[in-house]
Parts: sequence; structure tokens; C-alpha cells
Amino acid sequence: MFERIEIFDKRYAELNRRLYEPSVAADPEEYQKIMKEIKSIEEIVLTYREYKAAQQTEQDSLEILGDGSIEPELRELAQMELDEAKEKLETLSEQLKILLLPKDPNDDRNVIVEIRGGAGGEESALFSAVLYRMYTMYAEKRGYRVEVVNMNETELGGYKEISFMIEGDGAYSRFKYESGVHRVQRVPETESQGRVHTSTTTVAVLPEAEDVELEIDPKDLKIDTFRSSGAGGQHINKTSSAIRITHLPTGTVVECQDERSQYKNKDKALKVLKSRLLKEKQDKQASEIAADRKSQVGTGDRSERIRTYNYPQGRLTDHRIGLTLYKLEDILNGNLDEVIDALITADRAEKLKESMES
Repeated sequence: MFERIEIFDKRYAELNRRLYEPSVAADPEEYQKIMKEIKSIEEIVLTYREYKAAQQTEQDSLEILGDGSIEPELRELAQMELDEAKEKLETLSEQLKILLLPKDPNDDRNVIVEIRGGAGGEESALFSAVLYRMYTMYAEKRGYRVEVVNMNETELGGYKEISFMIEGDGAYSRFKYESGVHRVQRVPETESQGRVHTSTTTVAVLPEAEDVELEIDPKDLKIDTFRSSGAGGQHINKTSSAIRITHLPTGTVVECQDERSQYKNKDKALKVLKSRLLKEKQDKQASEIAADRKSQVGTGDRSERIRTYNYPQGRLTDHRIGLTLYKLEDILNGNLDEVIDALITADRAEKLKESMES
């Protein structure tokens, strides 16, 4: 393990030296490329350097304790430093093992989130709006940019479906665990009897595709224009600026009507189409490589019930890791870090276990 990290350490030092070369400073593209590589290995290198410092402390403390002429007070201090160093080495060693796990190549990408109403009719659509608000607030707290691609709104303010882009460093790494079926238990706004109903909403999270990864033949696309419409079919504008793109080989259909510009809608729709096709391609490859293995956490099965939001009890339960929190209102206001951090920890633990068994 440490031989591999030594290579990272030397590379990190080399890259930092290169940043000060005049040729690099004069080339913004090369500068950004180097900065990206530095960032990808920085946490490993800095943790390793902290580990080496703890090793030195351990060695120095042992040397002091091995000196029979040392004063009792200094011996006691050396023993304390030795105990602390040993504890730190154990913690840092585990951190390094996790940091060396293969990284999801999509983690640093922007994402496209698609929320669709499931079982429960209007109540499901209303909860789709709740989830959209939760994700938007969470994205804003992390400094991400949110841009709506397409929405199909109901008269009561819910969404039959809504898709939106989240742009920011590491967006996919935070949102990828949200794919699946979200179940809500509450008294619906449309219910006068006060009975608790259960409904579901489906969330899909797609890493944004880069142009170099997926070539789409223009002949395979059927592009239609139509007028943007809102709840109840009322026209938002009088021009045919909304775009519908059908990928003929797969039958995949994407719509975008958020912008008044036909060009901008087409550009957004193509981004979503490429991301959907890339996700399908990646899912197929992953299933072929590991057909007999299933991650404990999971990040893509849209039919998997992943979470329950119980309003009467103020409870959120994530079924994949058995996490239950009685702070539903806080979470729905965009404070998702506790949930997502727990999912990341569980996912890493599972991968670490698999790497040790293989």
C-alpha cells in the first residue's frame, strides 16, 4: 500500500513544482489540467504525510523510553506521546485504505436529476415538489447551481415529473445515492378525513455525459417543436420553443421547455439525452462485470425502495443502511448531509470489505 502512496507523493511534489513554470502559467488549459490532477491525489498525499509524522513521533518516543537515565516526568510525557501516536497511526491507516479504494469516475461530474410521480396520484405529484425543494435547498447550501430542464406541473402545484441539472464540483458524489423509490406517509393535502396515506415518487440521478464519451448520429434523432405549456394546459408563450427529441434506436424521449429560446431548449435536451444513454451504457457494463454482486447501498436501481418519509412521526428511514432519524422537517429543508455522509460511509465500508476478501 505504502509503495503506491510514495508514487503519489512524488507526483504531487512534481506537479506543485510545475505550477510555477512560466510555460504552465502562460497556458490556462495546462494549468487547469495540473490543478485537477493535484486535487485528485491531494487528500491521499496529505494523509500519508500526517501518517509519516505520527510514525516519527512514535520512533522518537520509543527512543526516549529506551533511555534508562531519563527523568520520570519526561518518561511519562514520552509515554503519552507514544500512546497518541499509536492511536493516530491506526486511524490514519484506515483512512488511507479507504482513500485508495477505486474512485467512481463519475463523482466529480454535474448531475441531471429526474423526479417522477409514482403511486398516489396528486399526492405523489405534490411530494415530487417537496423532494425538488429539498434537493434545491441542499444544492444551494453546497454552492451548486440548479437549472430546470423540464417540468410537468399539476394544478395544485405538484409535479408529474420534473428534471433539473445540478452543476458543481463533486455533485454526482453527493446525489448519486438518491436514485430509487421514495415513499411518503402523511395526511394528504387533498384528504379531508385525516387518514395517513402512502404514496411513492421515483428519483433518477444521471451523471452529465461529456461529448467525447458518446457519439450520437444526427440521423438517429427525431426532433419536434411545440408550444410550452403549464398546469392545466395553459400556454406559457405563443411560439414553438419547446423541444422533444426522440432517439430512434432506443426509443428514449426527452423534452425541454424551460427556456424561451428553442436553441437553448435543444441544447439542454441533448445533454439529458446523452446522459440517459451514457447511464444505460454504464449500468449495462457494470451488470456484466459484476452480475453476481450487488452493493449494499446501491446507486442506480430505480425500482428499489430506498427511503421512507413518515410525517406523523417526523421520521426518515433509509432502508439500505437501516438509518432512522427523527428530524424530518430539518432534512426536508435541505439538511441532507447527515444522511448522505452515512450512505457514503456504508458504501466505502462495503467496498473495503470486498477489496480485502478478493
